[in-house]
Amino acid sequence: MESAEIRRRWLSFFEERGHTVVPSASLIADDPTLLLVPAGMVPFKPYFLGEVKPPFARATSVQKCVRTPDIEEVGKTTRHGTFFQMCGNFSFGDYFKEGAAELAWELLTTPQDKGGYGLDPERLWITVYEQDDEAERIWRDVVGVPEDRIQRLGKKDNYWDMGVPGPCGPCSEINYDRGPEFGAEGGPAVNDERYVEIWNLVFMQYERGEGPGKDYPILGDLPSKNIDTGLGLERLAMILQGVQNLYEIDTSMAVIDKATELTGVRYGDAQASDVSLRVVTDHMRTSVMLIGDGVTPGNEGRGYVLRRIMRRAIRNMRLLGATGPVVKDLVDVVIGMMGQQYPELVTDRERIEKVALAEENAFLKTLKAGTNILDTAVSDTRSAGGTVLPGDKAFLLHDTWGFPIDLTLEMAAEQGLSVDEDGFRRLMKEQRERAKADARAKKTGHAGTGAYREIADKAGATDFVGYTATESESTILGILVDGVSSPAATEGDEVEIVLDRTPFYAEGGGQIGDTGRIRVDTGAVVEIRDCQKPVPGVYVHKGVVQVGEVTVGARAEASIDGRRRTAIARAHSATHLTHQALRDALGPTAAQAGSENQPGRFRFDFGSPSAVPTAVMTDVEQKINEVLARDLDVRADVMGIDEARKQGAIAEFGEKYGERVRVVTIGDFSKELCGGTHVHNTAQLGLVKLLGESSIGSGVRRIEALVGVDAYHFLAREHTVVAQLQELIKGRPEELPEKVSAMLGKLKDAEKEIEKFRAEKVLQAAAGLAESAKDVRGIALVTGQVPDGTAPDDLRKLVLDVRGRIQGGRAVVVALFSVNNGKPLTVIATNEAARERGLKAGELVRTAARTLGGGGGGKPDVAQGGGQNPAAVGEAVDAVERLVADTAK
Repeated sequence: MESAEIRRRWLSFFEERGHTVVPSASLIADDPTLLLVPAGMVPFKPYFLGEVKPPFARATSVQKCVRTPDIEEVGKTTRHGTFFQMCGNFSFGDYFKEGAAELAWELLTTPQDKGGYGLDPERLWITVYEQDDEAERIWRDVVGVPEDRIQRLGKKDNYWDMGVPGPCGPCSEINYDRGPEFGAEGGPAVNDERYVEIWNLVFMQYERGEGPGKDYPILGDLPSKNIDTGLGLERLAMILQGVQNLYEIDTSMAVIDKATELTGVRYGDAQASDVSLRVVTDHMRTSVMLIGDGVTPGNEGRGYVLRRIMRRAIRNMRLLGATGPVVKDLVDVVIGMMGQQYPELVTDRERIEKVALAEENAFLKTLKAGTNILDTAVSDTRSAGGTVLPGDKAFLLHDTWGFPIDLTLEMAAEQGLSVDEDGFRRLMKEQRERAKADARAKKTGHAGTGAYREIADKAGATDFVGYTATESESTILGILVDGVSSPAATEGDEVEIVLDRTPFYAEGGGQIGDTGRIRVDTGAVVEIRDCQKPVPGVYVHKGVVQVGEVTVGARAEASIDGRRRTAIARAHSATHLTHQALRDALGPTAAQAGSENQPGRFRFDFGSPSAVPTAVMTDVEQKINEVLARDLDVRADVMGIDEARKQGAIAEFGEKYGERVRVVTIGDFSKELCGGTHVHNTAQLGLVKLLGESSIGSGVRRIEALVGVDAYHFLAREHTVVAQLQELIKGRPEELPEKVSAMLGKLKDAEKEIEKFRAEKVLQAAAGLAESAKDVRGIALVTGQVPDGTAPDDLRKLVLDVRGRIQGGRAVVVALFSVNNGKPLTVIATNEAARERGLKAGELVRTAARTLGGGGGGKPDVAQGGGQNPAAVGEAVDAVERLVADTAK
């Protein structure tokens, strides 16, 4: 049974039994404590935490998930993978243990020709929490599982919580016996390699308190009992397809086959190559799914996760023997296999390929740069008489240049050095500990939302009226002072206020929050500086009490800064126009990757593997302003998500949308899913001026722009500058580029003449320097300091000229110094006769540069270095002379 069919049967089975099918959420987690979605229940987390009332009693999904804590183990075992799909069914106060167990057993054991998975009931084993008598009774007496195939396990294995205070409860796992060829019998309590877990049923019935690990108190029962189950699609596919491990199922084996085709290495021939093939397979699947959901490679957060796994995949292909680009072929195979389940991968193929290819090209360049850094580190280690490359050097290569440790080990070994792996691992561990500490700190964020959730539970969601009004009559539902709920606040207090209704837009979707005032009936005034939504549906107004006292329950008038809001609305509508104009010019790969809308200006991030040509930017700007002149109406409609997609509305990558969405349409030009505020007509924008575009990361560009009066002011300043240039250059505006270009050409020619004169003057000293050569143990040694300001290239030419003037088969060493821009530099050259006597330019330069307070290096015949201390030039000359005398054989 193919993976796509497993997915289809799951959703069909539960939909027929009253479950709402919820599409997989993006891998980009809508949760500040998570980088990526690691579990199937994450999109339902607000329902389980009580932040939002679930719109359904039963739900089912097949959720894309990524986990990376065991990334180094991927490929080494057949149980670790970074990307997987979690099939889940959920009950919110509806059925509980008995219903969950019966549904799971029915789907697993119903014959395939009747819509089930057709597993042999005799090969299914059950584990329950050691104190959960109810679960054991249900499996034994209701479902009919023999008592000898039900095992009790402790809290470590069969008790679930979210790692923070909140819902928790026992769980029950269904395990499949793969047979005696996978080890000893005895059930999952004895051998989890033979008895592999395929389905976990979590019974959320209690509330836990604070405590580390599994050591926490149970505070009591939850108001309603919920069900959260998860079945690993890939694990079930492994069983139904009769293969040995997760890497050999249909969606993975196709990638292995392509990798073997590209490298000529056969799967199954050797353990080392099998590990590399599995790494490539897992990581390329994960990379495609992440890029498909809008992640781009970077050096932070989820971007770093993607970059790391892509580079591990590319590196392993090189270990297997690949010499050229491989990513496009591998991406195409992944899309071919996963596209059956996620059609958007096929639709978005071009963008995914561009992002992946750009990262491959960048990494190949990184490999080259990292190799140069490694060569220098190896040379330094050898000059110091060492045979072990320091761990901090290996860590620098890994952390800064993305150099895999196995590559550092291999290349160091080729040059006769080992690597301080213990030091490297220690630094990696310290980095991981810092990351874990950050993650733990983020988790505590849930505690900070408790006061807002309490207000929401009592009064419900805030009624936002800001689409049609700039002020409203409101009631103060809650006040927080210094993060603590308070019945009142007085003049000077920094406060957070929750109203029953508000015209204030809370920051979201790239649009910053509104500012304004809240005037209380008692005469108190609160200046609002920002508006946020810390939990869904609750608008929090942040500001300071300027006059009087504010109390919970008081009536008030909330009003926003209307001029500021209008300027922001212009910017937001201009963002939509820019997005559409870019897609028209560059294609659908120019998908939005982020934005920020402020009064009179905006920035827009979009996907592009390279810089956008100036001519294209000019065309995009012209198109936007032509749309403004068309006087198009802007309207917003609320509709079902499926209807919005049918109408062609563009959705932003990484955004989470509900079943009902707001669609903003600008005439016949643009249609996007958006919750922000906009103008009513394009004529209200006045003018849009794109200031330029630049790179903000691999495959992501940023446009910055001005709108309305701000754009006018910018152009007015530009006009003033042009007028001043006209006066200076004596030409019409259209003549300025040609005249300035001619002036720059003349300036460049003059600089070349000056450079030629300076070089000739420097080289004039060559004859005198050659004649000044000293004899040091038979070595013709020339040292000295040339005039300050001598450029590095001129100094190099001078050194080589002096070396060439000393003839007669003598061994020659030339070491000259200069000070340029306040910093000393040196160039040293040797001839073949000197090198035969053990004198190498690179070693001499390192000695001189250390004396100057810097570093350097190069080849045995010529090398260059520099430092920070110009006063040490004399000492450096002496150091070189001593080293020549001591080294000459």
